[in-house]
Amino acid sequence: MRILLVSQMYPGPVDPDLGTFVAQLEAALAARGHELDRAVIDHRGGGKRRYLDLRRAVRAAERPDVVWAHFLVPTGLLALAADAPLVVTAHGRDVRNIGAIPGIATLTRRVVRRAAAVIAVSDYLRRELELKIPEAVGKTTVVDSGVDLDRFPVSPEREPGEPRYLCLGSLTERKNVVRLADAFARLGRGSLTFVGDGPLRPALEGRPGVVLAGRVPHEEVPRFVAAADVLCSPSLIEPFGQSILEGLASGKTVVATRIGGPPEFVAPGAGLLVDPLDLDALTHALAEAATFPSPNPAARAAAELHDVRLQAERVEAILLRAARDPRA
Repeated sequence: MRILLVSQMYPGPVDPDLGTFVAQLEAALAARGHELDRAVIDHRGGGKRRYLDLRRAVRAAERPDVVWAHFLVPTGLLALAADAPLVVTAHGRDVRNIGAIPGIATLTRRVVRRAAAVIAVSDYLRRELELKIPEAVGKTTVVDSGVDLDRFPVSPEREPGEPRYLCLGSLTERKNVVRLADAFARLGRGSLTFVGDGPLRPALEGRPGVVLAGRVPHEEVPRFVAAADVLCSPSLIEPFGQSILEGLASGKTVVATRIGGPPEFVAPGAGLLVDPLDLDALTHALAEAATFPSPNPAARAAAELHDVRLQAERVEAILLRAARDPRA
């Protein structure tokens, strides 16, 4: 099957993290014998012109059996220019934009109506999409981005010592990084490393035990995860939670938000789910998570259910069904 991958996020400086997740599913599909062409944005700059360039790339591509687009708008909209059935994956930001940005709901409705199938990366996101766009009911399937278990192997056991906490992601309000740092300060022990950058960096600088690593290439992320004991992601809302899944794969106990996708894959014993606005609960969760085994077998077992190769098989089935019957 020839697949045209259309994405505004692809490995490179645009969004290296999400782009890598798109690419790892692509690689898994290619390993299953499919041919993949790309119409992608892998660079910053260019303003709205880059979307015109993306549309031209879609139209210039050899006719595929099926088009697989990431993000409903604008990518899914631009992917309609291809003369082939469309499957589109919603990742979170595109669903949040519906109702928040004028005109997005109308454009999203057009994409959903034309698509042979819609994929949501979490059941939480599916419910949000179907609430906002009723046309998505009955054609949306949940398939998350999966995790490359080879890239995130179980970390070796280390000598007991002060707990090492890690938070991956942008230093923004949604990621709840200041409240996390406040909860860590209450513990008075260990270290908390933030990998990522953003507008809230000044609010984290100079805190005892807090390390600001800044942005790092995605290929270096496994090293930071391996060095941690607990991975923390108490976001105000997390449509899926890719970094949490990567932590689980490495055998790390996680402290994750209960708002969004994490409750769907953080199994009992693998970590703790918290109310992201409750500082006392977050502080308690950090302390309790440090008592879990490191590495944590329950964490790895939870991640194995989301092996990227298994997720690629599920995506493959959806793409094949769309290619054979666009009305499926």
